Amino acid sequence: MPAMLSLPLRRRTLERDGEGRAVWRETHTLDQVAPEACGLLLCDVWDRHWSRGAQRRLEAMVPRMDAVVRAARAAGVHIIHAPSDTMAHYAETPARQRAEWLPLATPPEPLPIEEPPLPIDDSDEGSDTEGDQPRRVWTRQHAGIEIDQARDLISDSGEEVYRYLQAEGIERLLIAGVHTNMCILHRSFAIVQMVRWGVPVALLRDLTDTMYNPARAPYVPHDEGTRLVIQYIETFWCPTLTSGDLLAALAAPPHGG
Repeated sequence: MPAMLSLPLRRRTLERDGEGRAVWRETHTLDQVAPEACGLLLCDVWDRHWSRGAQRRLEAMVPRMDAVVRAARAAGVHIIHAPSDTMAHYAETPARQRAEWLPLATPPEPLPIEEPPLPIDDSDEGSDTEGDQPRRVWTRQHAGIEIDQARDLISDSGEEVYRYLQAEGIERLLIAGVHTNMCILHRSFAIVQMVRWGVPVALLRDLTDTMYNPARAPYVPHDEGTRLVIQYIETFWCPTLTSGDLLAALAAPPHGG
């Protein structure tokens, strides 16, 4: 198990080229964090979704998500399961009760960070499969993701997650799950709120998806819509890395020896 995780983080910054033109460039930094000071949160990885397209894409990601969760947990990373609207399913479980018994910690006053418009039109709720209508069909987290009741946390409350980060001394929160343009950004425990509370957060960009219909602007394939939203997040909110980056960091020998 590595003493420190070396996480390669990617962002986008606006710079000027040699002729003074504005250009967007990828910037890369290496974040050093101890495994026990790192958290991995799974956002809305539900058992079912009302959009058939979204469900298919999530099913394809779940085995990789579970492998990353298991490797991270084994290295000492804190695992937070955040399947919104399903807390009743977990009411009597140790992982849920652990969230309810956390010591009080009041989040700071949110930073006054404005939210620029998204690069995609998701005003139709973003399903790419015809005939699907938004409705609540989920009841729990996807069964393909292991929950360790002795160690993990279950919560869909931003204030509970914040208290957990403070109680455990978590310095870097990683987020995976769905969907980048909706819950990944806007849940009370997700990127926008955490950034406004001053929490260092990063998105696992290959373990996420976007609710985007290619019949809407900017009229690009679904995967391109997801890529555009990831770029938006890297530009305005937080850095990203891949699950492969995280697994490589988890597998590195102690002290680089």
